[in-house]
Order: sequence, then structure tokens, then C-alpha cells
Amino acid sequence: MKASPPKSPSPLTLPDLLGRRLALGLLPAVFVVSFALAQAGTDKRRSGYQDMGAALQKMQDDDTANPGMLWVLEGETLWNRKTGDAARACAECHGDARTSMKGVAARHPAFDPAKGRPVALEQRVNACRVERQKAPALAYESRELLALTAYVARQSRGLPIDVTIDERTRPFVEAGRATFYRRQGQLNLACNQCHDDNWGRRLAGNVVPQGHPTGYPLYRLEWQSLGSLERRLRGCLTGIRAEPYDFGAADLVNLELFLMWRARGMTFEAPAVRP
Repeated sequence: MKASPPKSPSPLTLPDLLGRRLALGLLPAVFVVSFALAQAGTDKRRSGYQDMGAALQKMQDDDTANPGMLWVLEGETLWNRKTGDAARACAECHGDARTSMKGVAARHPAFDPAKGRPVALEQRVNACRVERQKAPALAYESRELLALTAYVARQSRGLPIDVTIDERTRPFVEAGRATFYRRQGQLNLACNQCHDDNWGRRLAGNVVPQGHPTGYPLYRLEWQSLGSLERRLRGCLTGIRAEPYDFGAADLVNLELFLMWRARGMTFEAPAVRP
């Protein structure tokens, strides 16, 4: 039996051509979306917020119940108050913090060219006080410094953490990384042994978090107060029976920078609440 000749393909119509061109044009967008979804699926990082119970999550989410907002409100008052020999308020230079400070806390520690190294947000606030307002620096963990940093940090809530790592800051983030992985203290422990290797398990009744600094300064029920990231880091060092670094020490700021880099892209949520 003679085989039937193969059928000729149907000629392409204008709708066919337009459809194919549209499909090809959408390929890059489809790839981008697929890649983003794949990345989201492989990103296993968790904020400490996700490790809390519903009651504490609601406390953080409700500004009328979040105790950290008391410091934010006080910080707003300080922002607009003239102080120092210059009789100048923060608002006179920076204007409305809701605009000028948006994203600032999510980018700190940041490189200070005058100092030749990164500075934490608390150090930036004190530099403005001393250099611009001609006022004395505020003590670490003082109510006034916590209030100002909480007010500035509040303006970045909901934004992604986005510290700058370039040729100037890379040596400092690497120094912070070395501290994170270095065993210290009488217990001979490193940060990563808790926050990389054992997160999700319980220690003294609390879930061990991954240690991402997404909400500082934050209100800890343990402290019954607002506190900075440096206070928390010093507490960890004391917990492993190591000598804690002084507030503002380069080692602490480097570690802060590494932790913020480690949390890059995560949502900033200050002032957070934690157990």
C-alpha cells in the first residue's frame, strides 16, 4: 500500500504570529517571576517574629499595644526639641523624619568617611548631637538615645534591610563574620552554633531564633524595656561566659554589620517585641 504523502503544515496566520511573538516577549518576565518564586522557596531565613506565639505577634502589630511605641513617641518629641549650645533641633536639619529618615535604619551600620569605618545608628545620632547641635553625647541605653533611635528606626518599618557592602565596608563585614564563627568564653561557643545549627530548638523555655536583627531597637519582655542590638549581643557574650565588648566597640559594630548583611532583604520591623 502506498503511504499517504505527509500533510503540509497549515500556513501561519497573523494571530498565530502575534501570539508567538507575544509569548517570546513574555519569556523574560516569566523567567524573572519563576526565579523569584524559586528564591523565595529556598530562602529559609526566619525573623524572630515567626517564632513567637500569636499573642506576642499581635502585641507587636498593634501600635496601641506595642510597648516600644512609648519610646517612639518620646523620640518624636526629642526630634523636634531644640538642644545644645547651637539650640538646634534634629528637624531643623532633617525636616520631617517620616520622609528624610525612611530607610536609614535599614542601611545601618553605614560607612562614615570621616571615621574611616562603619558606624551604628546610635553612633550616627550622637555624632549629630556633638557636631551639629553642640550637645553632649547620649549614654548608650539611655532612654533619650533609645527614644531617638526608635523614632528613626520606626520610619523604616516594612522596608527591606539593605546595608551597603563595597570595597570600603567589606573588610569590616568580614571581621564581623569572623566574630560570628569564632568560639569564645568559658563555654567555648560561637554565635553560629546556636543561630545556624540549633535554631528552632528550645533553650531555657524559649525558641532559639536564627538571630536576624530585623527589629532593633526592640522591647524584650525579659528586660521589661526597650534595648539596642548591642545590648542583646553583650547579653549573648555574657551567656557564654565571655568578656562582653564595650558599647560602641569596633568588634560590636562589625558584628552588627555582618548580621545586617546576613539579614539583607528581610523586612525591617522596628520597634519589634520579643520574649
